[in-house]
Amino acid sequence: MKALIRQRLLEFLEEDLGRGDVTSQAVIPRGTRAAGHVIARQPGVVAGVEESLILCEIAGLVGEPLKLDGEDVAADEAVLWLDGAARDILGVERTLLNLLGHMSGIATQARGAVESVQGTRARVAATRKTLPGLRWFEKRAVQLGGADPHRFELADSVLIKDNHLVIVSDIVEAVRRGKAGASFTQKIEVEVESLEDAMVAAGAGADALLLDNMSADEIRSVVAALVEAGLRNQVTLEASGGISISELKQYAETGVDVISLGMLTMSAPFFDFSFEISTP
Repeated sequence: MKALIRQRLLEFLEEDLGRGDVTSQAVIPRGTRAAGHVIARQPGVVAGVEESLILCEIAGLVGEPLKLDGEDVAADEAVLWLDGAARDILGVERTLLNLLGHMSGIATQARGAVESVQGTRARVAATRKTLPGLRWFEKRAVQLGGADPHRFELADSVLIKDNHLVIVSDIVEAVRRGKAGASFTQKIEVEVESLEDAMVAAGAGADALLLDNMSADEIRSVVAALVEAGLRNQVTLEASGGISISELKQYAETGVDVISLGMLTMSAPFFDFSFEISTP
């Protein structure tokens, strides 16, 4: 995995460098040394320090972490120190800041979401709504913020969604096929949009129900019906679909086990970092 991450980071760096940093090559004499600090310009949760250190290694720089991934950082606090050839520092600067900013933005948003459901049984999770090429980094940032990454890939579990049920319209048969075709280590989850379908899926032996685009009141009705049928403790309930940060506590109080949010990865604000360079 580390080799794959390193290769992806190398690709990120090569994308920005292109045929070379013509500005630094023209302006900065070869062999000039420099150092500098990456500074957080806002408070939040740091994510991407380990990746930044790998970028430094690739660029032939010395990097020293001043904050660890998952730690809180204050505005104007340094998180990383770099030392090496000035041309190399300037060549890696933007890629490093972009990744730190993206990952820290996700981690900070995830932390806020987790804190908003404290005192309930609900866990906050991400979804597979990630940018191509960035999934590992975005999922890791979610975890550093204290939330659950959910599935990393389609092989992680069986999730029978609405489009599967368009083709195989019988929920009971879909669950049966899922159980027959999956490993004993994989859970079977069914996406449902109504109380009726939730009860059918639970009765068919689904391990989890994805309650999609339901209101908080509708979910309460599902929970109550499952309790009455003696099925509540047999299924994990996941609420998802259009839930905002401001609505998280309301949904958490319905009694669901998980609330999954695409916005953790797709709508996280960019975290503001800057790089302050100096010469010996």
